[in-house]
Amino acid sequence: MLDFTSALYLGLAHSSASLRPWTELTAGVPAALAEPACADIVAARTARLIGCERAVFAPSTLHLFWDLFGTEAFRGRPVFLDDGTYPIARWGADRAAMRGASVARFRHYDAEALHDRLSAVGWGLPVVICDGVCPSCGRAAPVRNYSEVVARFNGTLLVDDTQGLGILGDCFLSDSSWGSGGGGVLRWSGIVGDNVLVINSLAKGFGVPIAVLAGSTRAVRRFMNESETRVHCSPPSVAAIHAAEHALDVNERMGDALRLRLYQLVLRFRRIVSAKQLEAGRGLFPVQSVSFGGDATTSRVHELLLKSGIRTVLHHDRHDGLPRLSFLITARHTPGDIDAAADAVGQAANRGGRKGTNTVFFSDLDFRISQ
Repeated sequence: MLDFTSALYLGLAHSSASLRPWTELTAGVPAALAEPACADIVAARTARLIGCERAVFAPSTLHLFWDLFGTEAFRGRPVFLDDGTYPIARWGADRAAMRGASVARFRHYDAEALHDRLSAVGWGLPVVICDGVCPSCGRAAPVRNYSEVVARFNGTLLVDDTQGLGILGDCFLSDSSWGSGGGGVLRWSGIVGDNVLVINSLAKGFGVPIAVLAGSTRAVRRFMNESETRVHCSPPSVAAIHAAEHALDVNERMGDALRLRLYQLVLRFRRIVSAKQLEAGRGLFPVQSVSFGGDATTSRVHELLLKSGIRTVLHHDRHDGLPRLSFLITARHTPGDIDAAADAVGQAANRGGRKGTNTVFFSDLDFRISQ
């Protein structure tokens, strides 16, 4: 069975034999009292990779988003959500609403719409939330423009860059390059700023079930002082910290080679699919999504692919609500895997289309940034 459902984009694995040993997983005390001895060092390396002054680890992004909006630093501040924001970040905004904050939305990746929203309110040190990369539309967030707009209103830009970490990086060369280093959307956009906070899970690009909050030293230190979950919850396990350390080591040693391999696999998939006269969009993100019209036809194609030994993700697009089949391509795939998948989707489209529309198209996954 060929699996195209994993978001381990770089294909990183962290066997126990590859990690520094540990004598216990946890000390049994909350993070506010004690953390694994290596946590600060690994967090500092992660902060440098992302392009921030300081970082702190947590068990999950849910811990961080929920906790951040429970701190006094964020109490009562109006929250503005990009329409494409991932649900976990929205749950943080829900907590802000429960504590009396106003919550509003603005058009996806539209800096002018954000400016209009903030101008209409005009007060309250706004908090603006967005995803660093949107797998549905394939674009990177206009974080430079967002940051500039937010700065005019003395606000904070909060970016969930889980998708971008490990993929995007420094030295943006062309509209078909991911850059180098894998530090994420801040590196790719070339911005730093005291008004930007980043929350990432390392569970996708780096394959580690751990989350990180990164930003200025002042902002991260204040979060650590006011955090409730650090008082009532354990820190990430020693094993998870050591896995993060291993991921950073691998990324430094061969991350760019893995990204180049992945990039070439995405191009190969798109080239073969286009040769089969299926309409392809422009996007180069490792999530390649196909629509076959209605639910019935898309489900039929999904079933045909399963029978052919191809696992894909069947879902509805977050933006337009249309059914999609997504192929999540990773560096673990081989050129032969890509050839087999592209061939299978062409055959399934022809067979599945007999029961409904025969129009097959890739959603617009333009990975080029607009600043």
